[in-house]
Amino acid sequence: MKVALVNPLWRYDGSIYFGCRAPHLPLELGYAQARLAQAGHATLLLDGHLFDRADASLCDEIAQFGAEMTVVATAPTYLFWRCAPPELRVPASFLRTLGRRGGRTVAIGPHGSVTPEAALRKLGVDAVVRGESEEVVAALAATADWSRVDGVGVLEGGELRLRGEPAASRFIDASALRWPDDWIARHTHHHHRFDQPQRGFGAEVEASRGCPYDCSFCAKIDFRDRYRKRDLAVLLREIDGLIGQGVGYLYFIDEIFLPRLDLLEALAARDVRFGMQTRIDLWKPEQLALLGEAGCVSIEAGIESLTREGRAALAKRCRLGTEDLAQLLLTARRHVPFVQANLIGMEQDSQDEVAYWRNRLNAGGVWANEPVPIYRYPSSPSYRALWGAPDAQAWERAHAHYLGSFAQFSDIQDERPLPLADLEIGCRDGC
Repeated sequence: MKVALVNPLWRYDGSIYFGCRAPHLPLELGYAQARLAQAGHATLLLDGHLFDRADASLCDEIAQFGAEMTVVATAPTYLFWRCAPPELRVPASFLRTLGRRGGRTVAIGPHGSVTPEAALRKLGVDAVVRGESEEVVAALAATADWSRVDGVGVLEGGELRLRGEPAASRFIDASALRWPDDWIARHTHHHHRFDQPQRGFGAEVEASRGCPYDCSFCAKIDFRDRYRKRDLAVLLREIDGLIGQGVGYLYFIDEIFLPRLDLLEALAARDVRFGMQTRIDLWKPEQLALLGEAGCVSIEAGIESLTREGRAALAKRCRLGTEDLAQLLLTARRHVPFVQANLIGMEQDSQDEVAYWRNRLNAGGVWANEPVPIYRYPSSPSYRALWGAPDAQAWERAHAHYLGSFAQFSDIQDERPLPLADLEIGCRDGC
């Protein structure tokens, strides 16, 4: 079968999207392509975002390729499936332009994972993948009867049909990805890096998937949930290939980058720098020193609340006190050029306490952000605690709650976000 895999050209005007807006390597599509190729399928991988290509250009190439199945992502990067743009206008626009020229159509991403019926109706695709997509996409390419593939949602006679639970791939033996040289040459962005000098291209990699914690604000229940570590030998083959292509900086997209001695020692032996996101309470001072020796130049650490009560309300399961966390952050900063401590706006944290904390950490070279409001993503425990299981209006409900609850949003949002219905004008069912 001929399969096209597409990351469309993303736009963010009016969106609440919290993530980085620069292009990132579409790892989820890369994994799917590798599995399809192993099964003997012909593939065409396109990234409109990385190459600044409009829908019409992408669709013309898909038609020329003769695709019998087209897979489109509903989030701009695997890195931000947990905080994807709620609106589906970008993949919907691509699919309208494509029509039936790409064969049967499949959407992968957080939207179809948590609200399959809404995604099917808004996008008009033939199927959505629920959960991690690489193995499911390969299974779809192997059969004409998609209703029999686990991890898939379809509409039959206008009614939603689901088979199995959201998929979770083995991942531990995921193939070493190889990207074309011209893709890497365009990837000049070094994600979440602020030190100098920045040498070489940037690239994203994945050393682990999922997280053993269940913080109430984190959207991962329906995808990338169960924690798994990738085989080190395979991971290093991928990293060495990237270094050979001129990559000087890696960003680990792992939900939580845990201390892993064998990986850190391997990175220390390579001429590469890297960044990651983690929980600082899981690191010991000597491990933070090794982290710096391994080439880490950027840490994004989730602190979220400055009180035990606030962290308990977020189900952080943090055993350390606020002073212990501060000391670890300051220790990390002695070894790593950029350390960020993320804060969420919590009623348990007083303004004076937040101001003191931020001033103290900033004086020590650690950047503590202004507390940001919570967006209750449908795949988060906080959504389900408030409204129950997500339904076809889950994204609309979460979005309206966010816009109605806060006057100020994250510090990357210069304009007030628009209502979801305004952003999704033109989706199939008028959503």
